[in-house]
Amino acid sequence: MDSNQNSNNKIYFKSRSIVVPGDLIAEGNFQIPWSPYIYKLGNKYYSTVIGIVDPKDSTFEIIPLEGSHYYPRVGDTVIGLIEDVELYGWIVDIKAPYSAYLPALSLLGRPVNIGEDLRKYLDIGDYVIARVESFDRTINPVLTVKGKGLGRLNNGKIIDIMPVKVPRVIGKNKSMYELLTSETGCEMIVAQNGRIWANCPSKDMEEVLFLSIKTIERESHIKGLTDRIKELIERKKGELNVTNSKA
Repeated sequence: MDSNQNSNNKIYFKSRSIVVPGDLIAEGNFQIPWSPYIYKLGNKYYSTVIGIVDPKDSTFEIIPLEGSHYYPRVGDTVIGLIEDVELYGWIVDIKAPYSAYLPALSLLGRPVNIGEDLRKYLDIGDYVIARVESFDRTINPVLTVKGKGLGRLNNGKIIDIMPVKVPRVIGKNKSMYELLTSETGCEMIVAQNGRIWANCPSKDMEEVLFLSIKTIERESHIKGLTDRIKELIERKKGELNVTNSKA
């Protein structure tokens, strides 16, 4: 059991301990931001997921090991799928428990003209890279595409992973991300809602990249994962007798 500076605060798991839903994690008065992975009852804090406990100086968090939903945070970069077109904007699937809204003003830089068909800009089935502009859990998230690199995705492929696995695909100091892109020659955008856009120099390298990403998702809890993925990429490239164009 760990304690922090407040003697009345107690954390019942050591760092990196695995917890399951219903486990009593801590007791006291911790200053923690809202999290879908923790619920508070009185002065007791319980886990809602299978995850890893990460105690801090005066707080703690739970890093989930599974979960298919994305919980939006303002400022997050997301890749959304257009699921409906309205008069003044688009309804967007961002893998959250609720749909997001992208106002046409954000994309067009001007108000929508009366009778204007927004489908010529973004239609159902299109992907867009956006930023979460506002969200307070009382209304659906609002997106913006104002900013460098944001907007419609016109080429490449999308692969979906569990949002909780995104940090492992990026890696510490972007180590895994740089390994994946340098070894395959693929361009890649890893969005925080668990969608990854990739544009690869060949179908073979796309296959190697997607296999590597799915392996990371499946084996994210294993130590030495970066080395394992490097070996996997080298082996698959050898089997396919290919090299990447950036090598």
